[in-house]
Amino acid sequence: MTSDGTHDARGTHATPVPRPAPRPVSPQGGASDVERAISEAGRPAGEAGRAGNGVAPRAGQGGGRAGSGGASHAGNGGHAGNGGGHAGTGGGHAANGGARSGTGGGHPGHSAAPAGTGAAAHALPPRPTRAPGAPARTEGEEFLAWLRTPRPAAFPGVWRFDHRPRPEQEPEVVPTRQLLSGAVIAFLVGWLVWSLLWNGYLGGWWVVPLELFLPDAWIYTGDSVGNAIVWNAYYTVIALGIMIAVGRVGRWGEVWRRFVAPRLKRPEPPAPPPPPGEDPAEWPKLRAGGAGAAADRLAADARAGRMRDIDVARIARAWRSVRSGNSPLATFTDAVVRDGAAACPHPSGDRDLPARAARHDLATAQVRIGTTVDDPRNPYAYRGAGLALGPDLIGTSLLAVGPAGSGKTGTVVWPLAEALCLQALAGRAAVVVVGAVGAGLGPGDDYDVVVRVGHPDSVYDLDLYGGTTDPDEAAAVLAEALVGDLVDPHPGADSRRSTTVLAQLLGPFHAVHGRFPGVPELRALLDGVPGHLDALRKALQDAGQEVMLRELDARERQLGHPGDPGAILADRIALLDRPAFAAFFDTSGQTTPFSLRALDHPVRVRIDLPERGHADASRILARLVLAQFTASAAVRDDRSLFACLVLDDATGTVTPEAVRRIQRLRSANAGIVMTLRTLDDAPRPLRTPLLGAVGCRMALSGLTPWDGQDFAEVWGKEWTEARDVTDRQIIAETPAGKAVHVLRRVITGQAPTARAVTVRQVERERWSASELAHAVPPGHAVLSLTDVRGEHAPPLLVDLRG
Repeated sequence: MTSDGTHDARGTHATPVPRPAPRPVSPQGGASDVERAISEAGRPAGEAGRAGNGVAPRAGQGGGRAGSGGASHAGNGGHAGNGGGHAGTGGGHAANGGARSGTGGGHPGHSAAPAGTGAAAHALPPRPTRAPGAPARTEGEEFLAWLRTPRPAAFPGVWRFDHRPRPEQEPEVVPTRQLLSGAVIAFLVGWLVWSLLWNGYLGGWWVVPLELFLPDAWIYTGDSVGNAIVWNAYYTVIALGIMIAVGRVGRWGEVWRRFVAPRLKRPEPPAPPPPPGEDPAEWPKLRAGGAGAAADRLAADARAGRMRDIDVARIARAWRSVRSGNSPLATFTDAVVRDGAAACPHPSGDRDLPARAARHDLATAQVRIGTTVDDPRNPYAYRGAGLALGPDLIGTSLLAVGPAGSGKTGTVVWPLAEALCLQALAGRAAVVVVGAVGAGLGPGDDYDVVVRVGHPDSVYDLDLYGGTTDPDEAAAVLAEALVGDLVDPHPGADSRRSTTVLAQLLGPFHAVHGRFPGVPELRALLDGVPGHLDALRKALQDAGQEVMLRELDARERQLGHPGDPGAILADRIALLDRPAFAAFFDTSGQTTPFSLRALDHPVRVRIDLPERGHADASRILARLVLAQFTASAAVRDDRSLFACLVLDDATGTVTPEAVRRIQRLRSANAGIVMTLRTLDDAPRPLRTPLLGAVGCRMALSGLTPWDGQDFAEVWGKEWTEARDVTDRQIIAETPAGKAVHVLRRVITGQAPTARAVTVRQVERERWSASELAHAVPPGHAVLSLTDVRGEHAPPLLVDLRG
């Protein structure tokens, strides 16, 4: 597979690799000696490495991978990272007999040896795989550590892997300067009070309690040692009392907790393994359900390092099917005992993707897309936490709006598509990804089906009618694709007239031929070519199809009349009747068409739309896939499988019917991910209904104020506490007062003032249009979330690069 050279996958997790530096060039203008040595070391004999955009074959496929930054991967035919080291011009790393720890919910790959020999090996020493002094852990221990990592319940969108919840309300934090100066002044005051007492400037009243409660023989006469003990004990009590008093005033406890305790804190020891009844590595649910033998086999595979995160998700899905009664317990147990972690495989036989670009946690079905910024506009409980998406959030659909280059595809669409592909391999989801050729939606190896419309080498075709045999349903879907964008954009409009015209032709044709017409045949029928209509009429008469004859007669009577939708339909279908699409949309059975009726199965599909010279055809096909997806997702027999459509560019697909259908997807356990460069790509009357139909809304940096106004309206307002502070300078009139003011200015750095604070509740926009347009930094986005249970998160400022 190909990659951009920025990431590498090992085991069951993705570990980001820094982007390579520019390739060093020798004085003669060629590659440097070091790079040539690395390339030769990473390229196995007998097979030439593939080079493209700075990458070559994966190590697990018997080939080395050399990036534009001089990095190479060498392996022994295993998974990437299972036997290969890494080397690059600016630094390299290789597992030296140990496993490398994963991040974000993945477990490490297998042990590896340093890549390269000779000059390359000496020039680029391997990177340590663990912290100095840390004991090496086996692959099984790494996996068990990942599996046992706590994942506490959290607010919608919070990355739950090893999450440490914060309080909902932000505690009041005293500024550092004020805290330290107050602590020092309190100490000086305490020292002054003690000095005055000790030297007798305050009199002897402070020893009266000692004289009242103890006899004089203990205090003034008798053993001098005993008297010293009594007096020193009393002095200690008085000193402690003064210290406690001034310590509370000076916040010494907070000074200790903030500045001293963190420096004295020792690393926490690793948590002990949970008891057997609660240890996820022992599969307690399977044991409680009567599958003890299967649990023993899975526990053994987990300890031996033969299990991956996707295996856990896949087997958990299969077990839920057993508990729901869809699969017999004996069959499940036999399969697990026989195959272990490889049991219940995906139909493709794959147990993982060739590589991962994002951080995934399949135990919670989350993919991390960024970090919530520590900003006062974000709720305190979200600040600094990872931001993740999953089927529970995508099930309400997601709309991301941002200009070109804002990161929609690279930071949102691609991670989500990758996560859904992993969910499909686990038997949890079916995903259809639609985008232009070269949009960066992942390599073809990540998918089961790749439909490259307009490409002569495409293995799969696209079913124009969505796999249905009902003429009325086929007509409704096709009419939405052809003229859905021409319908009155108000929410109540539809395309019923165009649907009727198509049904009057599709029904008779299907009754005669047992199939629907291809694109050239449908165009001829819509144009009213006499030869085609006469042949269809004669075939209907011979077959005795009187009902279909009436349909055809009605269509012929409308031909040529003003307002006939057939002319517009013919013009639109002509956009698909081009030489580039001659081998596509075949209905005669000579090709292998993909139908969205396959959403009953955990399929991974990518549809590449033609872009150059066929922009209008691409929009028609995008509307076609959207209409077929919404129609098929609603009639699935098994809705436990999450179905998702990812539209990398939804320009031209927002129609009144599409908005209505998106609203119905939540109840069908399905969702849509859509991106737009601007809300101007949707008709003005449909912008508010579209924002209301989706549960997750994302505004990326670079948004226009006009688009920001629509987001500000849908996010609404909230009650906030407004503080009006008025400072009035205090003027001293006496020398003593002036001295006190000078001392105060030295300590605080500010002139003495009298402050008046007015607190009131006001209603303000969560994010104004101006803030969305000008206050969102590059690489950031403002995102609001709603899950399928109705819980929601307010708009959050998220760093998509974190």
